[in-house]
Amino acid sequence: MDISLQEQTLDKDNLSGDVPIYAPGEEELSLEVATQWQLMWWKFRKHKLAMFSAAIIILYYLVAIFAEFFAPWERTQYIAEYVYAPPQPIHFFDDGKWSPHVNALTFERDPQSFKKIWTIDTENKIPISLFVKGPEYKVGLHWVPLPYIDELYFTTQRHLIGAKDPTQPMYLFGADKSGRDILSRTIFSTRISLSVGLAGVGISLVLGIVLGGISGLIGGWVDNIVQRVIEIVISVPDLPIMLAIAASVPLDWPVEKVYFIITIVIALRSWTGLARVVRGKFLSLREDDFILASRLDGASQGRLIFRHMLPSFYSHIIASLTLALPGMILAETALSFLGLGLRPPAVSWGVMLQETQKVAVLALYPWLLWPAAAVIVVVLAFNFLGDGLRDAADPY
Repeated sequence: MDISLQEQTLDKDNLSGDVPIYAPGEEELSLEVATQWQLMWWKFRKHKLAMFSAAIIILYYLVAIFAEFFAPWERTQYIAEYVYAPPQPIHFFDDGKWSPHVNALTFERDPQSFKKIWTIDTENKIPISLFVKGPEYKVGLHWVPLPYIDELYFTTQRHLIGAKDPTQPMYLFGADKSGRDILSRTIFSTRISLSVGLAGVGISLVLGIVLGGISGLIGGWVDNIVQRVIEIVISVPDLPIMLAIAASVPLDWPVEKVYFIITIVIALRSWTGLARVVRGKFLSLREDDFILASRLDGASQGRLIFRHMLPSFYSHIIASLTLALPGMILAETALSFLGLGLRPPAVSWGVMLQETQKVAVLALYPWLLWPAAAVIVVVLAFNFLGDGLRDAADPY
């Protein structure tokens, strides 16, 4: 009876506000029952720069998939008269009225050097618009050289931006040595340059997890063999290998085969770091109680690796791969720039930057460096994203 009277008294006091009783808030309850992935997401979204970088990376990959829609021109379309044409800036008003347009270009020949001298014709305006009609093209994954995947496309004539009259030239980023639009070719280059990074990361992920996991879980002579292989791969210099591969690749090979070789080479040079990280984690985890319990329960080696051990540091693997992607993109760009990677007619950022090897050309036509700006932006975005994921990997 005394206990019931005491409970009633507490309830009355609580209703009157005299005796406050602590009750956990919704935020504290959600933190107690949240999964590790939810905690990671809550912490990651507080990193504003990483969120902005993630949006830029998503935009890059959307441009890569739908390059034909975003590009005003086809990547091989050219006008011979407009060789090294300068960029045409967009003007949004004409005599105080909304009228997006670019001014036409005219040129004269220097009588001594025969070099083209370009001038802007302010009287001749080329109207531009969004979602203009142009040549028909395919949109989708028809460019992926895999069965059934390359059939996922549809045809359309819409382009994001372009001249209302498709016969009039419009070079927003200028033209190259063949009169091709640099903006369009930069957009098409995202397809190869970014996919090389993804493919290389995928291959290095499989090699690093499998070999590193076996090395750390089994140990013994298997561990010694894997570690010696890693040391041999790390000790081999990059440049001689690339020179040998470039010399051995026939000039008549199609772009797909060269792309495959470059991807394999980059991946085989990148798996060692992840393998050592996985090995170290496995060495520290294999003596834990839950791993010993799984062994006693009869779990196979594969189940121990993929079901019990890897999920404990998924966040670290994701952060490592995000930081490895820009390195692979830079590797492909550097190899193609030096002539050791992809070659024309392939279109990548490195192939486009081959024209800038001569200082004289770069001094006269600085707009040829626009692909380098695309590389800088995406590499910075990947680095900031990896930094945010690394901070969020330990939400506690």
